[in-house]
Amino acid sequence: MDQPTQPFLDEPPVSQTLTAYDLEHMALYLRLLDSARDGADWREAVQILFGLDPARDPLHSRHVHDTHLARARWMTEHGYRELIPSTH
Repeated sequence: MDQPTQPFLDEPPVSQTLTAYDLEHMALYLRLLDSARDGADWREAVQILFGLDPARDPLHSRHVHDTHLARARWMTEHGYRELIPSTH
């Protein structure tokens, strides 16, 4: 089974601003967004990206996948603004 490149939490920290965790897991978020856009099955994505076995622990695996994907989507709507320097 593939191993994740970075240790991860069961769910990313909830914050209205970018966190250190977000910055450390930016590549993971991008890969999750790509897999969702491409219609990949969540079980395949969680196995490849997190190194989890969804057959052995489907609820935990789904939770990890869904919470990280939700945070990745938050980044595309809100969090990215903090990455762009202000011109004011």
